[in-house]
Amino acid sequence: MGSIRDRANMSTKGPVERSKDYYDLKMKAVADLADADESNSPEVSEEEINKYKSRAGKLHVSNTIKVLFVKFWFSGAICWFFIWGLGNYLKDQLDQLFITALAYGIVTDILINNAIRFFAEELGSNDKWMMFPKKKYINLFLNIIYSFLVIFIVYQIYIVINNVFVQITGNSVGVGPILFGVFCVITDLTLIKIKRVFLGIIEDAKKKAVN
Repeated sequence: MGSIRDRANMSTKGPVERSKDYYDLKMKAVADLADADESNSPEVSEEEINKYKSRAGKLHVSNTIKVLFVKFWFSGAICWFFIWGLGNYLKDQLDQLFITALAYGIVTDILINNAIRFFAEELGSNDKWMMFPKKKYINLFLNIIYSFLVIFIVYQIYIVINNVFVQITGNSVGVGPILFGVFCVITDLTLIKIKRVFLGIIEDAKKKAVN
């Protein structure tokens, strides 16, 4: 009844008065929200809280799966757009590999690494998944150079696999987004692991030298 009476009263007021009442109501709501704390907030039952917890739990995806999926999906997309998409326009294989590696480096720096940082539960916790984890302008060029190495290794993997398949079945393995994405992820993670091991060896050597 109170809300009906309030609306009736507002309907009898002029436009200026109604605007002022509406503004005051909004300001009161903002002030209440800003001043809200445990002492003046309504109690929420444990049952109600558990409902939202159970819903969140059903949709939980581990951080590792998120990172691997992002790396795989974007690698497959690179194959789709630049190897399949430009295959009819770039007849020279070296030109095709060059454009693919260039695009892969740009996508890695701008999209893949930023997505991995976004998924991090704590600041810097996902740095282990990136070759150049820090956000620096120079890393764009470093990621491009790194991507040339990744694409070169993937290309060599295809050569080895095709040599084996041709000898066994007489047929070669075509380049497709799924297999290309898998090879890129495996190569990328292997190189990152090598970097971490190498840096670990250097760190241990420094500690021994200090001691």
